[in-house]
Amino acid sequence: MRHLQFASMKHTARIVFTLMLCLALAACGGREKATDTTAAGEQPQVSSKPLTIKGSDTMVILGQRMAEEYMKENPGSVVQVNGGGSGTGIAALINGTTDIAQASRPMKDDEKAQAAKSRGAEVVEQAIALDALAVFVHQSNPVKQLTIAQIKDIFQGKTRNWSQVGGPNAPVVLYGRESSSGTYDYFREHVLSKEDFAPAVQTLQGTAAIINAVGQDKNGIGYGGIAYAKDVRPVGIAAEGKAAVEPSEHTVADGTYPLSRKLFLYFPQNASERVTKYTQWTLTPEAQALVTQVGYFPLNAK
Repeated sequence: MRHLQFASMKHTARIVFTLMLCLALAACGGREKATDTTAAGEQPQVSSKPLTIKGSDTMVILGQRMAEEYMKENPGSVVQVNGGGSGTGIAALINGTTDIAQASRPMKDDEKAQAAKSRGAEVVEQAIALDALAVFVHQSNPVKQLTIAQIKDIFQGKTRNWSQVGGPNAPVVLYGRESSSGTYDYFREHVLSKEDFAPAVQTLQGTAAIINAVGQDKNGIGYGGIAYAKDVRPVGIAAEGKAAVEPSEHTVADGTYPLSRKLFLYFPQNASERVTKYTQWTLTPEAQALVTQVGYFPLNAK
């Protein structure tokens, strides 16, 4: 009996020893595998959590261009930019599903209050570029300038024929943005005096879609950020009692263009370092040079 017990103990000891040896080898193998994936003298890269930016369709081309350059200058960082409209981005900031909201209009007081409550800190408003909200017509349209009052009448359906504003005898075809757009809100406030658009306005998703529609419709008229002005013509705009002004870096910077505005980033004051590092970078000379490349105007425009 003692012999059998001794044999059983020896068998158990061998099993324990074998298990310990396997575990030790597995641990060594895991370390060697991790080391093999790293070049000599370099530390293993640690994946970073993506920085998310959401909001203004007007700012998408600028946001994406900045994100690309930032990731080049900061290897290992990931910046994701999505549109959907300023209102959508602000809502995402409030509910915590984005780090930064892009907006082509200022946040409203009630939106700031909601964001402060949900994020546990006040919201930081940071302008990163200047923009001319332009009114576009087809390149063949002879109308070169319009007053704010004329534009209001056009988009409210009171002016329905181009001949009423010095153009050809042809119907005016209206193109506009969806209600979640900051550009929609800005235009409605500063041109329509917060009154409603005409039911005839064809609502399109994004300024690029408006440009495409107006560029193919000789009777079309639409509005949007100046950076999208390709194969269409922005008209000069006259405020009440003043001469018409063309949208340009100079007229936006000195405020003589009636529909000048700033483009904003919004984020909570208690944002993480990766958020503040990015937002501070957008104000550097390198980032502001990208603003010009995209077609907007830098904050220091003269």
